[in-house]
Amino acid sequence: MDYGKAIRIGRAIAGLQQKELAELADVDPSHISLIEFGKRKPSLNTVEKLAKALQIPDHLLTLLAAEPEDLDLEDPKELERAAQGLAQLLYRHAAHSRFRGKLPLFSKET
Repeated sequence: MDYGKAIRIGRAIAGLQQKELAELADVDPSHISLIEFGKRKPSLNTVEKLAKALQIPDHLLTLLAAEPEDLDLEDPKELERAAQGLAQLLYRHAAHSRFRGKLPLFSKET
């Protein structure tokens, strides 16, 4: 799993700097930097905090973090297509929301 990649994608979509995400997630900014550079692996608690701060469900953050070797896929490109589709969906939602940063991207029912 490459949570660093997933967090960078989430931050880019949300338009957040590492320091801003750290404040929203109540995580040390240096910890986010270490995760993004692959020097640390986040705990489940940290993944949940970061996903909440990015306003995306933690299971979708985990999907963004998945690498082809993490999943049993016949075609490794499937994961890349799924991640790109997810990123595009999140970006479109964020770009078109009048309430950007005010409401979660997904409700509990999703």
